[in-house]
Amino acid sequence: MSSLPLLILLGMIGGWQWVIIIALILVLFGGKKIPELMRGMGRGIKEFKDAVSKDYTAETPAKSNETTKPTDETTK
Repeated sequence: MSSLPLLILLGMIGGWQWVIIIALILVLFGGKKIPELMRGMGRGIKEFKDAVSKDYTAETPAKSNETTKPTDETTK
């Protein structure tokens, strides 16, 4: 993935535009709700990183390569 479009977008937004965006976010969500939103986003990112780096081979049950043949006691 290229980050070029993001860099172009960030280059087009100036300082005053960022101030307006932050002010709108404060008005829409309020100062009390923003830390909760950021905390939830941080937890989500942490869970995602843990899931990506987790080794799933230890959790999957080992498949048995042994083929068991049924023994019929009546044929003996």
